[in-house]
Amino acid sequence: MNMDFNFLMNDVVKQARDEIKTAGYTELTTPEEVEEVFAQKGTTLVMINSVCGCAGGIARPAAAHAIHNDKRPNQLVTVFAGQDKAATEKARNYFEGYPPSSPSFALLKDGKIITMIERHEIEGHHPMSVVEKLQDYFDQYCEEV
Repeated sequence: MNMDFNFLMNDVVKQARDEIKTAGYTELTTPEEVEEVFAQKGTTLVMINSVCGCAGGIARPAAAHAIHNDKRPNQLVTVFAGQDKAATEKARNYFEGYPPSSPSFALLKDGKIITMIERHEIEGHHPMSVVEKLQDYFDQYCEEV
């Protein structure tokens, strides 16, 4: 039996991309897109996507459910670590004080980092604990929709 690893990974990546876009997040694939979105006024939630198990089993489901809240960010975006490398690197330049981490969530206001939920706060945790953490941040920093 001969399996094509790249074919398999392309399918996994496509599924991960589709899942977060279906949840309502806009995919940023270039540094220019990152700069354009981060320059906008208001709050922006960035989901740093990944193909790891904690992204698929915890982070993406939490991203989808957390936005069902009275207060939420003005913009929901995602960059894909390991796939859209230049866009991810550009986004991480805005996350001062935080090491690279994926999956993770960054909450920005007017292009400045407010807080992050890093991988160590996702991996091994229940999706609902991540949802609650995101919604607590939304309640603190975001406007009612």
